[in-house]
Amino acid sequence: MKTIRPYTQRARAEASEATHLRIMDALVRLVAERSSMSIQLTEVAERAGVSVQTILRRFGSRDGLFDQTLAHESAKVEAEREAPAGNPPEALRILIDHYEQRGDGMMALLSQESADERARSIVTTGRAVHRRWVESVFAPWLGSGGTAERSERVRLLIAATDLYVWKLLRRDMGLSRQDTEAHMLRLLEGLLESFPRQ
Repeated sequence: MKTIRPYTQRARAEASEATHLRIMDALVRLVAERSSMSIQLTEVAERAGVSVQTILRRFGSRDGLFDQTLAHESAKVEAEREAPAGNPPEALRILIDHYEQRGDGMMALLSQESADERARSIVTTGRAVHRRWVESVFAPWLGSGGTAERSERVRLLIAATDLYVWKLLRRDMGLSRQDTEAHMLRLLEGLLESFPRQ
C-alpha cells in the first residue's frame, strides 16, 4: 500500500488553506471595489481562480461564504487595531493606520446598512469592535463598570475616535494623514483632560 509522506500531507493542507483564504479575499476585494454586497458566486470564483463548486464545497452556500468571511475579517480587524492601554497617541496612530487601509470600504458599507441586511450585520460588528477598542485603550480613564459616568466617557471617546471624524478631516476637508492624526489627537487630549485617571 502506498503511503503519503508527512510533507506531502502538509503541502496539501497548506494549499487547501491558501485556496480558502484566496476565496475569502476575493469576496472582500469585490465588495470593496463595488461598494456593494451584491456579489455573485461566479464573480468570486473567477476572481479567486476556482470553480463555484469549489466554493460551495468549502463554504456550503453563498451565506456560508459571507459568514465565514465576516468572521475572518473581524478577527483581522481586531488584530490590526490592537493597541496599548493608557497610550492615546500610539493607540490613535494604530487606529488611523487602520482607517487609512479600510476606511473608504467601511464608509461604503455604512451607506448600505439601511438597505442591506448583510451590510448592517458587518457595520454592527464593526461598532462592537470599536467599542471594545475604546474600553481597552482608555481603561485608565474609565473607572469601574456600570456607572453613568463611565458610560458617558465611553460614548464621548467612541465619538472622538469614530470613522466619521477621520472621514470628515481626511476626505471632506482634504487634510494629510499626519494632520488628520494631529487633529484627532487634539480632540482626544482635550477630552481626556476632563477625565481624571482612575
